[in-house]
This record gives sequence, C-alpha cells and structure tokens, in this order.
Amino acid sequence: MSTSRHRRWRRKIGPVSRWLPAFARLSTVFLLIALALFVALRVAAPYLISTGFVRSGIEDALSKWTGYHAEIKGSPVLEFWPTPRITLNQITIRQPRESGDKLLGSIESLSADFSLIDALRGRTSFHEFHLVRPKLALTRDEKGLIDWSYAGLLARAISGVRYENGAEVLDPDLDAEIGAVTVEDGTLVVADIKSAKTYHFDSVTADIAWPRLSGAISAVVIARINGEDLKVDFASRQPLLAFAGRNAETRTSLTSNLLTAHFQGIASIASLSAFSGNAAVTIPDVPALLTWSGKSIPGIATLKSASLESDIMSSGNGLRFNNLSLSLNEASATGVMDLFTQPGKRPKIGGTLAFDQMNLKPFLDAFALRLAAGEAEDISTGMSGPLQVLDVDVRLSARRAQMGLFELSDVGASMIVAGGEAKFDIGDSQFEGGEMTAHLEATQRDFDGGGKLQLSIRNADFAALAERLQLKGPLPLATGSLDLDLQSSKAIWTTGLADVTGRLHFWTGEGTIPGIDAAALRTQAAEKPFFPLSAAAGGAFAFNQLNLQADFANGSAEMHDARIAGATQTLTLSGVITYQSNGLALSGSLDATDPAKAAELPLLPFFIGGSWPNPVISPVPLFGNTPQAQ
Repeated sequence: MSTSRHRRWRRKIGPVSRWLPAFARLSTVFLLIALALFVALRVAAPYLISTGFVRSGIEDALSKWTGYHAEIKGSPVLEFWPTPRITLNQITIRQPRESGDKLLGSIESLSADFSLIDALRGRTSFHEFHLVRPKLALTRDEKGLIDWSYAGLLARAISGVRYENGAEVLDPDLDAEIGAVTVEDGTLVVADIKSAKTYHFDSVTADIAWPRLSGAISAVVIARINGEDLKVDFASRQPLLAFAGRNAETRTSLTSNLLTAHFQGIASIASLSAFSGNAAVTIPDVPALLTWSGKSIPGIATLKSASLESDIMSSGNGLRFNNLSLSLNEASATGVMDLFTQPGKRPKIGGTLAFDQMNLKPFLDAFALRLAAGEAEDISTGMSGPLQVLDVDVRLSARRAQMGLFELSDVGASMIVAGGEAKFDIGDSQFEGGEMTAHLEATQRDFDGGGKLQLSIRNADFAALAERLQLKGPLPLATGSLDLDLQSSKAIWTTGLADVTGRLHFWTGEGTIPGIDAAALRTQAAEKPFFPLSAAAGGAFAFNQLNLQADFANGSAEMHDARIAGATQTLTLSGVITYQSNGLALSGSLDATDPAKAAELPLLPFFIGGSWPNPVISPVPLFGNTPQAQ
C-alpha cells in the first residue's frame, strides 16, 4: 500500500516539475523588464517632463478644487526618486479680481506626488499632499455653515451630494481622487457672522485620509487656541453630507487638558432635527476651563470637576438625554434631561436627577450664573446674561445632601429659571432629626435686582447643630423650630451682612443654656456694679420654653422680648446685636416664673454690653417702688 501511494504522488508532482522552471523563468523576465522600465523612466523623466508643465498642472488642480485662482511665486522643485514628487513655494489662493479679490489663504510650501505615466501622456494627477505653514481664512454664516460659495469642485460636490437608502450618493462627474493630506504648522481663522466673533487656531497639524470625495474620511487635527492645545479626531462615512450641514454619521472626539469629549452617532452642524447617538464629556477643572474661555461664574470655585455621559436623541424641537449619568465633584447622579428650543423663545432645560449623595453648593453656584463684572458683555450695556437666554426647570433628589456645614437627608429640590425670575426650592428634607424646607428667589436683570431666602425648620436638634458648627458662648440647646425670612436689594454675590433685611422666629421646648447660672447671676449683681458673663458661668439655665423674634437691618439684629421661661425663673432679653462685630447692646431681666414667688425671686433688671461670647453685665438699680409694691 505504501508503494502504491508513492506512485500516485510521483504522477502528480511530475507534470508540475516540468512546467515550474518555465514559469519561474518567464516571471523573472517580466520582473526584470518592469524593473528596467521603472529605472529608465526615473532616469529619463527629468528630460521628458518639464517643471513648468507640472507646475501649471498643480496650479490648475488647486484652482479646480477651490474655485479660486492659485498663484505660485516660488520656483518648483521636481523629484523622481523614489516617487515622482513636486514641491512648490509661496502659493496664494484668492478670488479672481473681477469677483472681489477675496483671499482664501496662502501656503508657504506644498508637496504632492504625481503620476509619471499621466505626465508622460500630457496629463497631471496628484495625490499625497503635504502643506507646510498654510494660512486659511473661512467664514461661518448665520446658519452655522462654512461658506462654500466659491465654485470649486469641493463646493459643487457638497451642494450636489444626496442621501439615498442610508448612504451618501455623489454623481460621478463630481467625484474625484484626493488621497492623503498632511498639514504642518498651519493657521486657521474662522469669522463667525452669527456671533460676530473671530476664532484663531494656531500651530495646526493635521493628518487627513480621504481617498475619494464620495468615500469615507478620517482626520486627526491638533491646534492651539487661546494658548491651549486641542486634539480632534473625526471620522465619517458621509463627509460631504456633514460639510453641507445635513444629517451624517460621524465619530468625533475632542481631547485637551481642560476638556475631553466624545460623540458617535448621527449629527448636523446646522440643526438638531435628527440628532442621535452617544456623548460623553469630562471636565477635570471647571474653573480653569471657564478662565480659558473668558467666562466667569460667581462662586464656581467649589465646582472642581464635572462629567456627563448620555444617549442623545432629537425630540420635537429639542434634545432628550436618556440614561444620563452626571458627576459634579464627588457626587454622581442618574436621570433624564431635555433641552427644548423653539423659534422666538428662550431655550429650556428640564428633567430629573437622582443622587445618592450630593453637594448642593455647586447647584447654588450654577443657579447664580452671571457674567463677571467688568466683562465686555456687561449687563449694564444692554447685553443679555445667562438668565436672559436660558430657562431651567430641573427636579433634584438625594438620599444625602451637604450644603456647607449642614447635612440633609431624603432631599427633594427644584431649580426653576423663567420669566426673569429664578427660584431654588428644597421642598422636603430631613435635618438634624427634624424637617427643613427652603426657598431661594432672585429676580430682575440676571439677579441684579436682589433676592430673598425663606427657611423653615421644624423639630430639629439645635444642640447637635451647635456642636457641628462649633459655636461658642451660651446658646440654647434644645429641640426646636425656626422660621427665617431674609431679603436683599443688591445682587446676591455682592450682598454683605449689612445689606440683608428680614425677620427670624425661633422657639423650642425644654432645653438648657450652658454658661448661665441664674443663682450666680443674682449673687454677682448684688455684689458688683458690672461683671463679665463668665463670672456667672458655673452652671446651666434650664428652661421649659423659649420664644425669640428678631428683625435684621443695617448689619444688626434687633431682638424683641425674647422670653426664656424656666421652672422657677424667666429670662427676658431685648435690644440690638451687631453681628458684623459681635457687639451687644441688650436690656434684660430675671424674675420669678410664678408671680407668687416674686418676693423670693425679685425682679433683677440688667444691661448687657461688650461683645460675644463674653459680654459685660451691668445690673440696673430699681428706683422708687419695688415691683412687689406695685
């Protein structure tokens, strides 16, 4: 069986062995001929092809592509090894004089590969372009589109492209080969007519792969704007549709030290009519980004970082952000957001965000959006601030929330900006064992008209709160309630303590005031004309009920008959507290809670002056009849 198998293999190999040498010889001959032709063309090309012919060919190509007139002042250089290549210097591209002589740009040096066979046949075709220090000027019109009004091949392809059966379609007579384009140390200036601003991009480096106008494009561009380097990766199977401002499949990412962003899906640079895909944005340093962009938000320093990731799709006249993940500093939230845009109306942001843990301070900072004083677009000049161009209606919830030194739980809040007014409400929250609601409101001219704060606390542990805030001095420690109503006629971010007016009402049940010993107070008053409060701080004043009301104005609080009723004695206070300097000017009295014990505990009037937390007490003598005789 083995011998039979070998015979079969010999019968198969035999014919191959006869024709293989002939094939090898023939292939070698063809390769040698091709190599000889290749070398001969390279050697003879400088004598067969004139520099002027290739130069005029690339001038015509540039004019054909741009629709402008290309002028080359420098002497061209031809190379034929390893590939035919021409290098041109001092190129200017502008409109013909009869059409306005508009300058599109200039190129210090342009290199391109060209087809040697086509050149020998009297035609020119170029690919693999390399531009050194080009300067390009573009205009962005009112619709957000680049002005392609000149009549070049690129402009005609952009205007003639169609969308059929999910693909980009271009007529063959508008199609053309491009190849690879690299840019080195370029400059781009974009004049935006809609915003009346001009954007300068310096040190532009680009690597663009675009085989044909009708094909896909991929590009990597690095540029510097306002001193910061930005890298853009862009890819699309429908580039002409994208440049025409129509809906196109795109993949775009932006990378810098200040911002990282990514989008993949269908988008248009001109409208939001069919926007869908996934987007992600990360800002590691929000204040640095605002500084770089030339904008300012009061108090934004507390918002260090922010990130967003969401599925985005068009919804009516706006965008819907589904499966939204939002992070502000260390707080993360999920939810759904909507951006509504309607002609003649201000854009509106609405939706819900659910946090596990959050810091309310960044939201209050965002709530106080305003252009910084001294900017060119100052409100006093009639320019619109953020509250004049954007409405907000956002619902927030959090299992735990922090607002400065205060901690809240099970928070339900809302932020509304509409009709020249801005409102931030905490509709429900747990606070120090009790409940808290709050309402912050600002009106007129982007908060310049001032605002007001209303705070309501019920059955909270103020003893724990005093410990948390590390407050010093004799303060009431009890479970109680508070109503606070403050307002200011000045802008919120410029308001000082002296600019606040309002009212406070504080009441509690049983509690104590450490640092006040009623018996020691009576003893010191009987022995001394004045003494520090610390001299009567050996005990604590226990009370059954506390009721205090105060008005705020001009940097001070006027207290009205604060009554602290204990089991045997009652302490009453009234007067003025200058809270900017902790100064006190109060009149007080200590008398028996039960009038039947007035003889045992006679009325003790006194004056409190000095500064908190250790003021000076001066007993006030009683003239004429004693209270017992009245």
